[in-house]
Amino acid sequence: MAGHTENEIVIAAPMDLVWERTNDVESWPELFSEYASAQVLERDGHRVVFRLTMHPDERGNQWTWVSERVMDPATRTVTARRLTTGPFERMDIRWTYEPADGGVRMRWVQDFVMKPDAPLDDAAMTRRINENSRVQMSLIKHKVEELACTAP
Repeated sequence: MAGHTENEIVIAAPMDLVWERTNDVESWPELFSEYASAQVLERDGHRVVFRLTMHPDERGNQWTWVSERVMDPATRTVTARRLTTGPFERMDIRWTYEPADGGVRMRWVQDFVMKPDAPLDDAAMTRRINENSRVQMSLIKHKVEELACTAP
């Protein structure tokens, strides 16, 4: 079995602002509530390799991993994958951005497989990702819309 999630939200802001803000990996700790740090390790054009570190969980564990993100500004799509997979056998993510009534529809599709010895199976991780994606998307929406209101 494999895990699959699809989540989306409409952000009432111009496309360029949504694209630029959500693809500025270095600023993700201010955009997402779950990340303690984001460190760019390599950048080549629209490709970035980076390390994300989460805030400690309820047991004090601080999860970290390295991902690769490839942005295509022409199609407003992003493909990403974990390079150090942690509890995942694989984790692939696709972000899409499209005009929508009232702003920009940002959509995240995640496909993954958990390792057999992972603390969660595919179904449990699917539930966790869906819950967290809704929380993070709502935060991003609020923060980017706030920026859109204050932009000159």
